[in-house]
Amino acid sequence: MAKIDTIVSDMRQNANGIKFNDLVKVCTHYFGGPRQEGTSHKVYKMPWQGDPRVNIQEKKGYGKPDQVKQVLKAIDKLEEEQ
Repeated sequence: MAKIDTIVSDMRQNANGIKFNDLVKVCTHYFGGPRQEGTSHKVYKMPWQGDPRVNIQEKKGYGKPDQVKQVLKAIDKLEEEQ
């Protein structure tokens, strides 16, 4: 868990420098395995009502900054509901 906490902390400090593989680790930890993978996108279903998703995509080995921010918002909402 310490590794995940470190990655999330790094994400909060700088959304631009997050390796895609680290972003996948965080998403899988918080949201479970992706609903879709095998393409350039990985799609994670959120555990709350409706059909919300987080979609992440690799760009030159890194996560896209806007998607990193989307993941952080989803983590905050998840933690808020617990």
